[in-house]
Amino acid sequence: MNQDTREIAWIAAARKEFESFPSTVQRQMQLALTIAAEGRKADIAKPMRGLGSGVFEIALAQRGNAYRAVYAVQLGAAVWVIHAFQKKSTRSIKTPKREIDLIQDRIKRLREQLKHD
Repeated sequence: MNQDTREIAWIAAARKEFESFPSTVQRQMQLALTIAAEGRKADIAKPMRGLGSGVFEIALAQRGNAYRAVYAVQLGAAVWVIHAFQKKSTRSIKTPKREIDLIQDRIKRLREQLKHD
């Protein structure tokens, strides 16, 4: 890890969900997060539309399951992992509204918390 690499910080609920993913998915996502912490973007990460700049989604499919992790690069000094979830529907590539609402709520609360730290 070089000196320009940022910390990867986790919202507790996101970490807990992430740890339930298969180990191969965790390793690939961890690598993508490390690349983000180094100031770059992994091939499996893409900007999430409608959530403001600096919010990205890592999307991985494995054995018919879809796994997602959402991180923000513009909240404080760290790269923040906001949410991790297994997407149930494989019919649509769209992120379900309840997940978007949860992500928006967590970003809002994290911004408030960082403002007061």
